[in-house]
Amino acid sequence: MKNKKVQMLAEGGLCLALALALSYLKIPVAALGGSVDFVMVPLIVFACRWGFGWGLLAGFAFGTLKFFLAGGVAVNWQSMLLDYSVAYAFVGFAGLIRKGKWSLPFAALLGCVMRFVIHFISGVTIYAEYAEPVADFFGASVATPGAFLYSLVYNGAYMLPNTVIAIVICALLAAPLQKLPKAKD
Repeated sequence: MKNKKVQMLAEGGLCLALALALSYLKIPVAALGGSVDFVMVPLIVFACRWGFGWGLLAGFAFGTLKFFLAGGVAVNWQSMLLDYSVAYAFVGFAGLIRKGKWSLPFAALLGCVMRFVIHFISGVTIYAEYAEPVADFFGASVATPGAFLYSLVYNGAYMLPNTVIAIVICALLAAPLQKLPKAKD
């Protein structure tokens, strides 16, 4: 039992370090932030190996580290918490899909969708003030469809490519990772 905990902590540390290193290799997409990168892949792999709870914890730790060490930007403490710590924690939902040969790509899809949901909520609530130009363009009110549309377009602009990248890389890693010894919770 103790040996498995050491293995989990070592893998977690490696995945966090790899994700943090990958966070410096990014392609900016959205005008005010958002980028395409590979950071979710190590988090997804860790969550799939060790489960939902440990995946949430690793994602939360990564999101917090990314904010402080990789040039995170926030308008207030709520946006820091939602857009970094909670959003990356929700990548841990990938740990709910752990069985089967092709579970890793499906887990990547689930983790990415859950991260998008948090970013979308942040966009509708915290960043709604930036929705005005989008709302004006579409003739909508900022309070209702404008903020939703703004958040959908803004967050979709970088989350869609991130999701595709994560699914493709996880699909390529699915077979080699099947050969690793199984992690036990």
